[in-house]
Amino acid sequence: MTTLTLAKALNEGLRAAMDADSKVLVMGEDVGKLGGVFRVTDGLQKDFGEDRVIDTPLAESGIIGTAIGLALRGYRPVCEIQFDGFVFPAADQIITQLAKMPLRSLGKLKLPVVVRIPCGGGIGAVEHHSESPESYFTHTAGLRVVACSNPVDAYTMIQDAVRCDDPVVFFEPKRRYWDKADVEFGAPGLPLDRARVAREGDDVTLVAYGPMVKTCLEAAAAAEEDGRSVGVIDLRSLNPLDMPVVREAVDRTGRCVVVHEAPVFSGLGGEIAARVTEQCFYRLEAPVLRVGGFSTPYPPSRLEDHYLPDLDRILEAVDRVFGY
Repeated sequence: MTTLTLAKALNEGLRAAMDADSKVLVMGEDVGKLGGVFRVTDGLQKDFGEDRVIDTPLAESGIIGTAIGLALRGYRPVCEIQFDGFVFPAADQIITQLAKMPLRSLGKLKLPVVVRIPCGGGIGAVEHHSESPESYFTHTAGLRVVACSNPVDAYTMIQDAVRCDDPVVFFEPKRRYWDKADVEFGAPGLPLDRARVAREGDDVTLVAYGPMVKTCLEAAAAAEEDGRSVGVIDLRSLNPLDMPVVREAVDRTGRCVVVHEAPVFSGLGGEIAARVTEQCFYRLEAPVLRVGGFSTPYPPSRLEDHYLPDLDRILEAVDRVFGY
């Protein structure tokens, strides 16, 4: 066991993937000599060379377009989008090419491209550096979309994403980069498309992913002091969704609250709530509630503590589901 931050766990996972397959490349803005703005790729260029860890121009569309070409030639590119708000210039390449080309070729063409995106707020960043754009990509058929929440999952999930023959959009919660946990190198993790029961509970189920998992666990611990048993599901995979794990938990508790940083309106929580309602209707004791960001552009850093879902807003939703 080695104690690692989430950022370092990603670094070690990428290193293991590159050791295992010489076709794995890392590319992005400042990923080489600098090691990335969050140092996720620190030391990789020194150890694997400039041909495998490539500093690119500031051109996200060019990064993804080049990665598609490399994937068609048998490589497995891992692209870093420096900040979540910078992914939109690459949206055309991701949505109209990366997601669709394998199906258009009837599966003859594989595009094993991983698009790493640091996501969410909580670090006091400037404009365009604290977005939660996951619903744009979960809505795009042909993409796998995943989100890690802790160092253990970060280490195994990035390796699984690199090995996957499908395009993978990999969300990393940037305010959790410095969270630490014990990681066992070489230990297998859950399959990439499986959810994880982060905490068992009997009274209400919180469903979350990425940065909100830790907040939900803190809320569950606080609710326990009031005599309520709150379970937490870490989705891990946002598309496809592992509904059997969610359904089993909600069937037991009869109550469900979905939590994410993105605005509630048209967010992924709406899809989760609809599926829970469809599949658990006769076991529900209350409507499925959602907690998320407000329907406004991400605010200046001085206001982000008000914007981001916190312990109080989650516990308030837990209180409300018991009011029915």
